Amino acid sequence: MLELRPSCEHCNTALPPASLQARICSFECTFCADCAEQVLGNVCPNCGGGFAPRPIRPAQDRINGNYLGNDPASTQVRHRPVDLQAHAALAASLRGLAPEQR
Repeated sequence: MLELRPSCEHCNTALPPASLQARICSFECTFCADCAEQVLGNVCPNCGGGFAPRPIRPAQDRINGNYLGNDPASTQVRHRPVDLQAHAALAASLRGLAPEQR
């Protein structure tokens, strides 16, 4: 299941479990919508993939204990600001390739 990381890796903005601003890549790298779209241009600096909205884990138990209370979000912060110069080179090398083709 998803780790539901607590904050943006780049700017460290809080991204609580129900945040509609959380974006993830297929490796669960987690960024806020502003960083993913405006700063990173939909290119994950860790893998080169694209981002998608992070799903919301149910807050209440409605089916078989599958909810935030049984499977809480991670509390481990991974604040690793992106090297924007290196990222610009990565993004340039991927320009023209849709995320699903990277």
